[in-house]
Amino acid sequence: MGAEHQIVGQVYAAKKDTEEADALIRQYMGFIKVETAKFMQRIPVEGQDDELSIAMMAFHESVLAYERTRGNFLKYAGRNIRNRLIDFYRKEKRHRGLISLNQPVSEEDDTEFQDWHSDGRDEIHERISNTAAREEIEEFGRQLGRFSLSFTEIAENCPRQERTLKACHSVLECAVNHPELLEDMLRTGKLPMSKIEEKSGVSRKTLERHRKYLVAVLLAFTNGYEIIRGHLEQIAPVKGGGRQ
Repeated sequence: MGAEHQIVGQVYAAKKDTEEADALIRQYMGFIKVETAKFMQRIPVEGQDDELSIAMMAFHESVLAYERTRGNFLKYAGRNIRNRLIDFYRKEKRHRGLISLNQPVSEEDDTEFQDWHSDGRDEIHERISNTAAREEIEEFGRQLGRFSLSFTEIAENCPRQERTLKACHSVLECAVNHPELLEDMLRTGKLPMSKIEEKSGVSRKTLERHRKYLVAVLLAFTNGYEIIRGHLEQIAPVKGGGRQ
């Protein structure tokens, strides 16, 4: 379960507590902006674009309506954000002459709309991706600061030998499949060495030597760091734990 377990727990807490709900929205503001940007084909501006406010409300509605049976929460919230934005465009933008998003069109009209919609798409998507990555990295850096760590220290502490990399990956798999280890780390601000050693079988000496690197890797699996987690899983796919 891992990261999925983490966010599902936060969602259920937010259902009952408005302060928890507000905190969850702030925590996933980068995700909300990216989903809005995908729809608008540009980066939304806070305080100016109604679409971003609509997306935030849709995210909150998703929190209130979510059940575990609906599957991955972020995918569920992403669909709801898009649906709300489509409704908003239908109701508020039709007078501007925009094509209705569900309006039947001829093959010729459809081609014309697709050409217009695709114009500059690669450039826009690249800008959105770059912005999302930058925001995620900045937020990740702030979280590392809670553990008195920096990106430079992490890079310097990165294991070099394949055997050590495999050991660190075993720790990650263990933590993803035992989310209480991640929760302990977040609560105490320290790596739960004894529990990780017991459950992963990795020696205490290895854990101590690469503590900074392991904290960073595990931290990436406690929050909505989709880009960072995706990069980590491209390097070494995590077995057992679901992604969220």
